[in-house]
Amino acid sequence: MNFLRNRLVVLGLVLLATLLLYLLLPAIRQGSMEPSLEVQRMGLSVASPPPPPTINVTVRTGQLPGDPPLFFREALPIDGAGRQILPRLQVVLLHGQAFTSKTWEDLGTLALLATNGYQAFALDLPGFGNSPDSDAVKTDQNRVDLLLRFLEALGVRAPVLLSPSMSGHFSLPFLIKHGALLRGYIPIAPVGTRSYTPQQYQAIQTPTLIVYGEQDTNLGAQSYKNLSQLPRHSAVRLAGARHACYLDKPREFHQAMLDFLSKLE
Repeated sequence: MNFLRNRLVVLGLVLLATLLLYLLLPAIRQGSMEPSLEVQRMGLSVASPPPPPTINVTVRTGQLPGDPPLFFREALPIDGAGRQILPRLQVVLLHGQAFTSKTWEDLGTLALLATNGYQAFALDLPGFGNSPDSDAVKTDQNRVDLLLRFLEALGVRAPVLLSPSMSGHFSLPFLIKHGALLRGYIPIAPVGTRSYTPQQYQAIQTPTLIVYGEQDTNLGAQSYKNLSQLPRHSAVRLAGARHACYLDKPREFHQAMLDFLSKLE
């Protein structure tokens, strides 16, 4: 009888161990499949990517009246307990041709900035998302005036301006004319970099982080070549990433952004 009881105990332990292994196997496999950090950094120290935000962040929306009215999203800075705090910096995010301000909410960028103490604004440019198109933004000066109106109306002072692809039509004229109003600039393969001379670039003292994807041999390579004439620039090339490199490598992109912002405070 004792012999049978002992065998039943051993069998039960074996079954329990097998069940635990079955439950833990997916987590073990998932951990082994985490993407490795393959960022080639120029002028930046290598650090581990930030963990995703663990605190719920409320992203508010609003519409600024005018011609055209401008729709935007805002995430307010909070501390580790989820309490609102004074912003370390303000960050304004533009978007590319195929995207809107919603891109930065869906990617988690707005929440990540807020949980790291930054106030973040994402703007729908005219003709995209919830901002109607307008003939009032057909020239460089019109687009500069639009960004000035947006910043002044929302009380944004010395922000960091993040600008991918098509939004270079807005951010580059602003940088050339009002670079002193920006604490920093993060161009992500923007259009229009060939429109300015080396002398114009060299006169800009705004700290700049140039970001582009390794596989973006068109706008990415072209914009890096031109923007590298800015005297206070560093650059990050995201390995294996295409033109919208922040979508291909969001963790690495977010880490590079946070590293840059931390140096501006």
